[in-house]
Order: sequence, then structure tokens, then C-alpha cells
Amino acid sequence: MDVHEGRVTVSVPEQADAGRGEGVFFNPDMELNRDLTVATLRAYRSREARAESYLDATAASGIRGVRAAHDGWDVTMADVDPDAVALCRENRDRNDLEADVVHRDANSLLHDHRKTWDVVDLDPFGTPIPFADAAFSNTRDLVCVTATDTAPLCGAHFESGVRKYSAVPRNTEYHAEMGLRVLLSALARTAARYDVGVTPILSHVTDHYVRTYLELDHTATDANAAIDELGYVHHCQQCLHRDHESGLLSHPPDACPNCEGTQLLTAGPLWTGPTYDSAFVDAVRGELVERVTEDDASWEEPRDEFGTAKRAIRTLDRLTAELHTPAHYDQHKLYKRWNEPAIGMDDFLEQLRDAGFSASRTHYGGTTFKSDANVAEIRDAVQ
Repeated sequence: MDVHEGRVTVSVPEQADAGRGEGVFFNPDMELNRDLTVATLRAYRSREARAESYLDATAASGIRGVRAAHDGWDVTMADVDPDAVALCRENRDRNDLEADVVHRDANSLLHDHRKTWDVVDLDPFGTPIPFADAAFSNTRDLVCVTATDTAPLCGAHFESGVRKYSAVPRNTEYHAEMGLRVLLSALARTAARYDVGVTPILSHVTDHYVRTYLELDHTATDANAAIDELGYVHHCQQCLHRDHESGLLSHPPDACPNCEGTQLLTAGPLWTGPTYDSAFVDAVRGELVERVTEDDASWEEPRDEFGTAKRAIRTLDRLTAELHTPAHYDQHKLYKRWNEPAIGMDDFLEQLRDAGFSASRTHYGGTTFKSDANVAEIRDAVQ
């Protein structure tokens, strides 16, 4: 079937259930991911003028690489499936674009030192970890990563998460953020082996996947700085208190400092630093909108080339207001634990701010928030 996305039209196998089928993989539910990729690439090109080449390392239908090529990038699309390679070429030619399409394993291609890419995009089915070493050792500026194995990342499939990400994930009410910070930790540790430091400039958790964009700096000092952002979260299952500490050595408390309970979970090593750069996220947002002027009035409208622009803009707006503190809260779960009816989120956050604390919504859900207040301080502030 034909799919019109962005400014391109591609052929993809007809698949009834989000890419699950026997043909070359294509997931229509990932349009938001791809729209944000195009907007991010545009913003990054303004940030780093020398960035020109882009590798779609696990291309499948080629829709992401075709959209990048249409946007002026020097694109290479790679896949190990010969049917996928044929479809990438068909979609490239159909849109009258220039792009290399190769029948190669992503690791083999990345370790072939005849070329180093400015931007490498890892969007495999499942975990990206098998490709991370090759990507960080052979990319100049930016590594874009999608992980769809959210159950291992957030601790729902505990043993699998430990094996794949060399961390202890915990299945908590902030499971989406747990998955993001487990992934960032694993990627930072992988990059550091090659004296590469990573800085997350945009990260989001949407539906069934985690997506992050990591800017690279190629010195041992930068790698050390990234490792310094790792640490642990200690979570009380009884009162929902949580705290975090920095460093690769964990020092879990014997009892919860809030309720003195002993049902404590420790997760890590996690990325405890910022997961986005506010100025860059604003720049990405700017690529999704256009200014409309009529008479003396002007306003923003979503660009019609992005099919998910309104949702993407809402995601970025929520993201830029989000505090960097690890481990968000779920307001409804707190009130349920307190055996009290929840109040409106706006009133709730306002009461926290009036009590002298920082507080923000998060992009993880409608009732999720971050604050520098602990559980006891939150309850006192909203009584």
C-alpha cells in the first residue's frame, strides 16, 4: 500500500497490526517518532553546520531515510533483509532522491572505516544495545536511538532488563521514566568505553517506545562527565518516597527516611542528569510550526507536512516545562495511598508552589508531576 508522510510517498507492505506481519517491517504508529526525527535533524543542522551525512542503520521500508534524504541529508540506508533493501531502493527512486542503499549488517557497516557518519539513527525492532558499540565508536556528532523493549527497560521483565542493559530496573509507578534513564545509562556507559561523552538533547517516552538524541563529544574528559551523571534511585514501596544518589557505588538506606519501612527497592545505575536541552527542544518545536501574519495579528500554526505536528508540539511543550529531577510522581497514586480523593492537577501544583517548592507536569502522563519536595512535604503542602 502507499503511505504519504511528510513530503514523500512510499510503498510499504499492507500490515493490519502496527507492523506485525511477514513482510518488511513498517509501523504506522511511529509517525510521531519520524516527524520528530525530521524536525530534530533540521534543528541539529542549524546547531552543527558541518553535519551532512545520515545513516539509517536498520532501515526496513526506508521511510525514515527517504524523509531525511528529501530534507537534504546525505543518506545511507542499510538493512540485512534483501526484501527491505529492495523496498528502500524502490522508495528512494519513487521520490526521485539520491541516497545509498546497502545490503549490510549495521555493525559491519559502522565498523567499516571507509566512512564515518555525522548522524547515526538506531531504530531496530527491540533493543538497540547490540548496535550501540559500533555507533558510538564510529559517529561524529549525533546518535539517535529508539528502544521498543519497554518491559525489560522498566523492570516488568526484570532478568531481561538486567541482561540487556547491565542495570537493575525496577517496576514502579514511574516506569516510563525508569525505562528512559536505564537506557541513557547503558548508552552513556557504552560510549564512555570509546572516550565519547554523551549529552541527551531531546528524549521522550511515547506509547510503546523510548526515543533519545545524544550529542557526542570525543574526549575522555567528556566521557568522565557523562559517567558522573549516573547514580541510583531508592524507592519505598510502602509510602512511595523516593530519593536518588550520584555515583557508581550504591548506598541504599536500611529503612525509608519517611515512614521507616523496610520495603525498599534500589534501581540503577541510572542516568540521573537532564534528559533534554531546553534551548534545543525549543529549536525543534520551531521546525514544527510556522508563523502566520494577517493584518496586525500573528500566530503559530502546525506545519502541514507533519501529520502529527499538534501532538508533537504538545509533547515538546510539556517536556520543556519538566523539571530535571529523577523519578516523577503520579498524583493519583499518591492520593490512593493516602486514601483521599484527588484534587485537580492545576490546583495541586499551585499548592506545591505556594508552599515554596518547584513543581511541574511531565510528558509521561496526565497525572504525573515532578517536584523537589519529598512525599511528606508534598502531603503537608496539599492538605
